Amino acid sequence: MAKPKRILVINLGSTSTKVAVYESENMIFTESVNHPADELREYKTIIDQYELRKNTILGVLSAHNLSLDGFDSVASRGGNTKPIPGGIYEICPALIDDMKSGKFGQHPNMCGGIIAYNLGKERNIPALTVDPPTVDEMCISAHYSGIPQIRRQSSFHALNSKAIARKIAASLGREYDEINLITAHLGGGISVGAHRKGKVIDVNNSLDGDGPFSPERAGGLPAGDLVRLCFSGEYSREQVLKLLQGGGGLVAYLGTTSGLEIEKMITDGDAGAAGIFEAMCYQIAKEIGACAAVLAGRVDAIALTGSLAYSQRLVDSLREKVSFIAQVLVDPGENEMEALAAGAMRYLNGEEQLSVY
Repeated sequence: MAKPKRILVINLGSTSTKVAVYESENMIFTESVNHPADELREYKTIIDQYELRKNTILGVLSAHNLSLDGFDSVASRGGNTKPIPGGIYEICPALIDDMKSGKFGQHPNMCGGIIAYNLGKERNIPALTVDPPTVDEMCISAHYSGIPQIRRQSSFHALNSKAIARKIAASLGREYDEINLITAHLGGGISVGAHRKGKVIDVNNSLDGDGPFSPERAGGLPAGDLVRLCFSGEYSREQVLKLLQGGGGLVAYLGTTSGLEIEKMITDGDAGAAGIFEAMCYQIAKEIGACAAVLAGRVDAIALTGSLAYSQRLVDSLREKVSFIAQVLVDPGENEMEALAAGAMRYLNGEEQLSVY
């Protein structure tokens, strides 16, 4: 009997380092280490955190009586790269150079990719990333914005969206590239994507101001009003960008990004909170409807995922609005560690070839 494949999975957030170990499809353990803000302030750049993050990962392994010996692969959540199709990529110098350049954006997983690359070299095992956030499979029409100076970009929760799409396809007894799906990743940011035969042909830019508003992002805004706000003299460039990402959405209206806190407000009779929460559901439903139009109404299922999909209030509201399109299936949570491990396993088992960066 073949020896089970062992995979080290790492996922670096802005204030946390997540580590998991998988043997084949089975998770041995997962752990998240939080980094206090005072600790991170000592580092000027994300790259400067390299030794801290690497030692954290090795420390977690040591606490579980594990070393890097015996691993078949290390997989890291992807950082910001040039637009690429979905797939499994071996982390290589060209990919690292693009992440470090900052021209495609900055994210702590840039540091995670470099750590994975170096650990892979040390142990002569593949360092992989799967469906990074800059996956771009959008059709030509989806890239047009309305003015030539602006091209609509693909930036979304590709890792979890594609992983959930594969799970839903399997539950329907089909392959991912055989069906049409709409996925709604509902977290701090919200991504609603139209999947046609294994490709995300349209999706809102959940990072940079597009689609529904979310717990901490403004989503699409009336363009004229936004321009007037920018030139009002009341806000700096940085303040406006903060309104779009990190300071918009539910936190701007209600002072919190916590779905649990907002649901308690609603339960306690706060009609304003109820109206704002319902407005977010309304916008999500509109985006799902738009994706249904992109797919010409041929939709096999709608999948709700992400942390907000734990909210029964949100799920019920969306079901009421969009179930006429297709069956609504719910798989809450981020699922990123599982998705990275599953991608690495598909490669190690010869089920999927590496994509070339």
